[in-house]
Order: sequence, then C-alpha cells, then structure tokens
Amino acid sequence: MYEDQTFEVIMARKLAKAKEIDPTVDTRVGSLIYLTSAIDAAEQAQLYIELDTVLDLAFADTAPREYLIRRAAERGIYPTPAEPTKTILKGLFTPDTLEITIGTRFRGATLNYAITEEISAGLYKLECETGGVVGNQYLGDLVPVLNVPGLATCQLTEVLIPGEDVEDTEVFRARYKASFNSYSFGGNVAEYIEKVNAITGVGGVKVYPVWAGGGTVKCTIINSSYGVPSAELIAAVQLAVDPVPLAGLGAGTAPIDHTVTITGVTDTDIDIATTITYEDGWNFAAVEPSINAAIDAYLLELNQTWQSTKTLSANTGLIVRISQIETRLLNITGILDIGGTTINDVAANLTLGVDSIAVRGTISG
Repeated sequence: MYEDQTFEVIMARKLAKAKEIDPTVDTRVGSLIYLTSAIDAAEQAQLYIELDTVLDLAFADTAPREYLIRRAAERGIYPTPAEPTKTILKGLFTPDTLEITIGTRFRGATLNYAITEEISAGLYKLECETGGVVGNQYLGDLVPVLNVPGLATCQLTEVLIPGEDVEDTEVFRARYKASFNSYSFGGNVAEYIEKVNAITGVGGVKVYPVWAGGGTVKCTIINSSYGVPSAELIAAVQLAVDPVPLAGLGAGTAPIDHTVTITGVTDTDIDIATTITYEDGWNFAAVEPSINAAIDAYLLELNQTWQSTKTLSANTGLIVRISQIETRLLNITGILDIGGTTINDVAANLTLGVDSIAVRGTISG
C-alpha cells in the first residue's frame, strides 16, 4: 500500500513544498534545506515500510505463522498439534516371560524408543523419543541402549498412534479461512469434525448424525498417516469424545445426550494388472520398485481426500482411476507404453465403500 513512498519521493515532495513557500530558497544537495529535509525523509520512509509490514501482519492471507496463530486464536482456532507429537508403537519381546522395566530404552535405525506400558506377556507399548512423523516410519528389530539380561529378541511390530509434525502454516491458514464457511456450535457436525481432528493421531473424520436413532452419532476416523487406525487409537478417540461407561453424559467433548460411536476406516486391496511395453534393456523386475512407489504415492494422495468425500448432503467413496494409474506408470523410466489396465480384474475405475481407503495389492505387468 505504501510501497511508492520511497525516500526519493518524500524528498521531492518536501523540496517542492519548500519552493512553494519561498521560490528563492536553496534546495540543492548539501544545502541546509536539503540536509534537514533528508534527515526527516529517511525516518518517514522507514515509517512507511513499517506500516506496510503491519498491514501484512494484520491480515490472515499475508500474516507469517506467529501472527496467523494470534489472528486465528480470536476464533478459538489453534495449530493441531502445536508441537510435534510422539509415535506410540507396539513391541514384541522374547522370551515373553521376561519382565522389562517401564522406561527401558531401545534403539531402532536412527531413533530411540522407551517402554511406557505392558500390554500382555511379551508385548509392550513404546514411545518414540523423537516427535513427528519420523517416528512412524520404522518397524523392525530393536537393540537395547543398556544391556537387558535375559532378552533374546525385540522388535517394533505396529504403529498404534502415529506421531504428527506441527501443522503446516499454509494448511493452518486454509483451515482458518474455512472456519468462516461453517460454524462449530453445540454438537453440530462442524464441531465434531473440529474436535475429533484435533486429537493426536487422527488425520480425518466423517460424521454420521442420528445413524442409529435420535441422539446417536457415529464418527469414522482415519489415522494421521492416512491409513487404518489401530484399535488403541479408536479407543483413545472414544475416550476423549464419549467414554463408553458414561455414554451420553457429556463426560467427553460430545454434548449431553449424544451417544457417540467411534469406528475406523477399512482398507481395500487394489490389485492392478496391465500390459507394459518396455524400453530396450528393461523388464518388470527392473521397474517394479518404481511402480510400487508410484502406486503408493497415488493411493496416499487419494486417501488424503477421504474426509472431503463426506458432506451434509452427500457421502461418496473414493474412486481409484485407471487413467491416474496409467499416467503415473508412463512417467517411470524404462516404461515405453501401457494398456489393458484392470483394477481388481475389472477394466473400469473402482469406487470404494464410503468408509474404505485404498492400499496397494498385487501388481502384474
């Protein structure tokens, strides 16, 4: 707004005004009028720069993260999570008769993990000591940081509650802007979406009001890695929203008289068969890792849109498209052409169930 108010512009205006007052006054560089005007013009130019900066800080579409958070807080909206959350995993230890002390630390790949709870004989919950999605990415053998007498083997077998990175600034900005299109209040759908998505480990939710009669609500969730949530995550969300022993009493975030059932998405295997023409020197074995990576990337992008397929007026399932599969495979080095693609033995796009997500099955070419 004030970008045209430069030192030169301000100086020209000041010297012109001086000439209006006294045409004979000396305004040349180095003159008394010039020097005194220059000192003031420099300060004014800096002030205009600061005013432009204040304007950028004041509006949500241009505010940097710190000031965007302050603006959004006026509507009760905050980054979720505000700090990286830590991954909770399941570990299998042998022999299962060995009692391992809570807090015992292990190392896997480049990360450290600590035991937080015994699930059953030989099964423990561990927390990754490093916050964020990095903790979701390793399953496999562990090595104790300090010797554990009697321990034979130990490995991470499952992510129970995914860790999350701090919400990206642009994602947070978009969520703030979207808050003006729907209002969360008194247990409406928008409030359920807001409250459930704020729970650690949740990546999306579909809300089904009065699904089993008046006062009943079903919330189906996907985890923050856009996969099927674990039983532990479903239980944690149920506890936060409407604890089962106190259902309908308002003990969680759900309003009084709302009986809420938390369920998780299911997965559907996507088996792909296609006819590939290879470049000279290439075959399926050579391109298979790239094909798997390309299909995984496509299905992840698709699963990330799962929540948006549910609105108040419609609920549709994800559509796995042959055109998308072929387009992505054609970008792989070594593949010259592709055709005759089928999904689950059918030469047509596949529409999934409303609460189902896609996972890679078998691929043949």
